Amino acid sequence: METQKYAAEAIGTFWLTFTGCGSAVIAAGFPQVGIGLVGVSLAFGLSVVTMAYAIGHISGCHLNPAVTVGLAAGGRFPAGQILPYIIAQVVGAIVAAGVLYLIASGAPGFDLAKGFASNGYDAHSPGQYSLLAGFITEVVMTMMFLFIIMGATHGRAPAGFAPLAIGLALTLIHLVSIPVTNTSVNPARSTGPALFVGGWALAQLWLFWVAPLIGGALGGVLYRWLSEEPTGVVEGARTA
Repeated sequence: METQKYAAEAIGTFWLTFTGCGSAVIAAGFPQVGIGLVGVSLAFGLSVVTMAYAIGHISGCHLNPAVTVGLAAGGRFPAGQILPYIIAQVVGAIVAAGVLYLIASGAPGFDLAKGFASNGYDAHSPGQYSLLAGFITEVVMTMMFLFIIMGATHGRAPAGFAPLAIGLALTLIHLVSIPVTNTSVNPARSTGPALFVGGWALAQLWLFWVAPLIGGALGGVLYRWLSEEPTGVVEGARTA
């Protein structure tokens, strides 16, 4: 059963990275009918909603190392499963970036130098935001994402609505933070495109591991403190 969990995480993270980053690379700037910032934000949110319903009962549908770490910090996930989950998520994201590259590079004028949906700060931030601004944004956004995940999957929350709440939360996060960092809140999603862009994207990738992991842990601990829920591990809790 463990193998199926890891496979589900890899597939789910593939879907999130391929559709989310794909919406930015392929569809956001398409002449006259481009989906823009709102469309990209919705794409990331919808990727989580669809996968949460598809694999939530198999792996919990984390799709994100920061979510896995945050759930462990919140007492919802066994610490011994953190590393294999993260490996599966990163593999899924890298494969997604590879497939996206094969498709996107088939268009005339394709240029990796345009960013390939990579995350960045300073000159590589869409709005030229500083390292400090990017760090604060990623920590706060990931913290609140975990807070919402923990609450939406609480035993007293309305049943069946967690995927919608979590997907809408990710949409909101992107609506605010795309101009700042191109929105990560997910180290795996950041790693896939960065490996193809190389150079500056790899040099700045550290931020999109450190800040989301800190934010995820803070969100998990905060909700654990706030909630009256028992702190025992809940394996397979539906998350995203």
